[in-house]
Amino acid sequence: MGNKVTVITPSYNSAKYISETVRSVQNQTYDDWEMIIVDDCSQDNTCEIIESFIEKDNRIRLIKQETNQGAGAARTLAMRNSTGKYIAYLDADDIWLPDKLEKQIKFMREKKAGFSCTSYEVIDDKGNDLNKQIHMLPKVDYVGFLTNNLLQTVGIMVDTEIVDKECLVMPDIRRRQDAATWLQILKAGHDCYGLDEVLAQYRRTDNSLSSNKVKAVKGVWSLYRDIEHLSIPFSCYCFVRYATLAVWKRLYFKKGKKKRHKKV
Repeated sequence: MGNKVTVITPSYNSAKYISETVRSVQNQTYDDWEMIIVDDCSQDNTCEIIESFIEKDNRIRLIKQETNQGAGAARTLAMRNSTGKYIAYLDADDIWLPDKLEKQIKFMREKKAGFSCTSYEVIDDKGNDLNKQIHMLPKVDYVGFLTNNLLQTVGIMVDTEIVDKECLVMPDIRRRQDAATWLQILKAGHDCYGLDEVLAQYRRTDNSLSSNKVKAVKGVWSLYRDIEHLSIPFSCYCFVRYATLAVWKRLYFKKGKKKRHKKV
C-alpha cells in the first residue's frame, strides 16, 4: 500500500458543494491519494459533476449505490474498496486546507498513532467563516470521547496497518454512525491523537443535525443508551459532563469573540 491515502466521501444530492470538496483534495500538497466517492442514489446532477472530474483525474473513483442506504453504508463500501494505507474521511460538503494530508501523516508517523483528528473551523452553507474553531485535545480515549465529543469526520485519519479495518465498518444506523465508529476504534484500544492545527472546514448547513440543538441532544443520549448500551447512571454522568463542557465552550467562545471585536 505504500503511504497512499484513501479519501472516503459519501454523496447524496451534493451538486451544490461537491466540486469545491473534490478540488480541496486535488489541491493537497500530498499527492499520493485516491478518492472514492460513493453516491447514495442522488436525484440531482452530483454524479455528472463527479464524472467530469474523473475524466481528467484517474485518482478519483465513483461507486453508485443501487439503493439509498445512508452515509454509513456508503463509507463502509468505500473502505472495502480502498487500496491506501491511510483512510481519511471527507463529506461531500466539507473542505480540506491544502496541507491537511501532508501535516497529518507527518504527525501520525511522529506519534506512531493509528487514529488521529485535526482541529477544524466551521463555515456556513455559503462557505462563510462562522468564526468558530474546534481545537483537538492531545489525546482522547473512550470515556473522553463520550464526555467531550470533539472529533469530527472531516479531521479523522486512520492508519490501517495499526487499526484493523473491521473497526471501520460503520453500524447500520442513519444518525451518528460516524461517532459510533470512532467509539469502536477507541474501544479496540486505539486512542485518538489530536493535531491542534486548523486544517479543515466543516460546513454547518441549516438542516444539518448539529444545527438542530434538540435533535443533537437526543442523538447524544441515543448514542449512550441505544448504540453503546451504557447504564442509565453512567449515561447520566457522561451527559452531564458533555452538557457542562458544551456550555463552557459556548461561553468561552462568545467571550473570546467579544474581546476580538473590542480589539478591532
